[in-house]
Amino acid sequence: MFDQVNGLPVHILVLHAAVVFVPLLALGAVVYALAAPWRPKLAWAVAILGVVAPISTFVAKESGEKLYDSKISTFSPKGKEILADHMDFGTMTFWFSLGLGVLALIMVALTFRPERKLPVVVNLAFIVLSLILAAGSGYYIFRTGDSGATAVWGTY
Repeated sequence: MFDQVNGLPVHILVLHAAVVFVPLLALGAVVYALAAPWRPKLAWAVAILGVVAPISTFVAKESGEKLYDSKISTFSPKGKEILADHMDFGTMTFWFSLGLGVLALIMVALTFRPERKLPVVVNLAFIVLSLILAAGSGYYIFRTGDSGATAVWGTY
C-alpha cells in the first residue's frame, strides 16, 4: 500500500502534502486559539486540517520507510546516517502533528457554538498548548524536509 503507485514511490507523491498541511494546521490552530472572534469562520478549516495533516504525515512516514527498505543496499554509510536522522525527524513530525490535530479538534468541538465561552484557564491552556505543538510541528517539518533534501540532493 505504501510502496508504489504506477511505478513511482508513494513517498515522493505524498510528502508534499505533509509539507503543506502541517504548517497550515500550525497556523490555523494558533490563530484559532488566539482569535476567539474568528473561530466561527475558521472552525471548518481547522477541523479538516486537524485530520488531514496527521494523516498526510503518517502516509509520508510509512511510505518513506518502504522506500528506505527497498533502496537500503544502494546507500553509502553517510547516506544511511542522514536517512536515519530524516526518519527520526519524520516520526517526530507525525507525533507533533497528531497532537496538534487532536488539540485542534478538541478546540473546535468545545467552541463550535459562538455563544459557548470557555473558562479563561481552559482558553489559556489551549493557547499555550497550540503554540508549543505548532512550534514543534514547524521545527520538525523543517528538519525532516531539510534532511530529506540533503539525502537526495546533497554531496556526501
